[in-house]
Amino acid sequence: MNVKPLIGIPMGDPAGIGPEIVVKTLASREAHEYGNMVVIGDRRILEEAAAFSNVNLDVRVIDSLRDAEFREGVLNLLQRGELDYASFKPGLIQGQCGKAAFEYIKTATELTMAHKIDALATTPINKESLKAGNINYIGHTEILADLTGTQDPLTMFQVKELRVFFLTRHMSLVQAIESLTPERVCDYAIRCTEALHKLGLKNPRLSVAGINPHCGEHGLFGSEDDDVLAPGVEMARKAGVNIVGPKPADSVFHFALLGAYDAVLSPYHDQGHIATKMVDFHRTISITNGMPILRTSVDHGTANDIAGKGVANAVSLIEAVRLAALYAPYFKK
Repeated sequence: MNVKPLIGIPMGDPAGIGPEIVVKTLASREAHEYGNMVVIGDRRILEEAAAFSNVNLDVRVIDSLRDAEFREGVLNLLQRGELDYASFKPGLIQGQCGKAAFEYIKTATELTMAHKIDALATTPINKESLKAGNINYIGHTEILADLTGTQDPLTMFQVKELRVFFLTRHMSLVQAIESLTPERVCDYAIRCTEALHKLGLKNPRLSVAGINPHCGEHGLFGSEDDDVLAPGVEMARKAGVNIVGPKPADSVFHFALLGAYDAVLSPYHDQGHIATKMVDFHRTISITNGMPILRTSVDHGTANDIAGKGVANAVSLIEAVRLAALYAPYFKK
């Protein structure tokens, strides 16, 4: 009996590298060792991607997951979306691609919410294509939040054993710092701990990365660490969270990678992104927590400049499948 988790893979923006990394992943023996996979996307685009990538795959359109055949060399596909192939061009921003990418995600999410798929491993979509297609979302996280009825999902990056949560996401550095309060730090510490519990960590150890050099040196280089982060950490500790900090950002990520902490809370976007991607750019995976479903994702864009050339690296999607399969059994408990 095959008990591997079933991972749903929406194809992503048809004009980007999503189709290419999908076919390369489905052709990978490594990915099949981690879990079973079903793709939601477009047969013609996937077959063309397999051709220019020199990948030998049997792309089979299935009407139901019951019809899927999980083995190497076979790509089980749920056909969704509509594309005008006559006007379709790889590497270009197109509204029809934004619409199609949304349909792939919608179907994959609905199947996961219905417990027919165990987890999602998503491929890149393009914000400009979404806008051109009148899909009024900034990106994946906002789409998934709406489709699952989730408020303020938690973004976590993982590379090897380093896990990083983000207290703020897409805003300027000034806005990010101004938006932080002790209450926000405490709230995120509690929610991050709950998320780690759901991923199978029984007593996760957290640390908060400092904002200023050397955490401000008691006001010499700024007061935010003492006035905002430290009180938030203390509030979280009183609430039962196993957390320390703030710790200097130039060292805390390194020590977390070595196992001193199970996760680090990063106050702003680039701080945590740089820390993880410098460990291994291609294997840095985004995990969206706080939703009723598990979603992992590649952490790169559609790379339209190389779309259709057969040179895209599929390692990130293979790693996203690995983590989706790894955490899926814990997530269902």
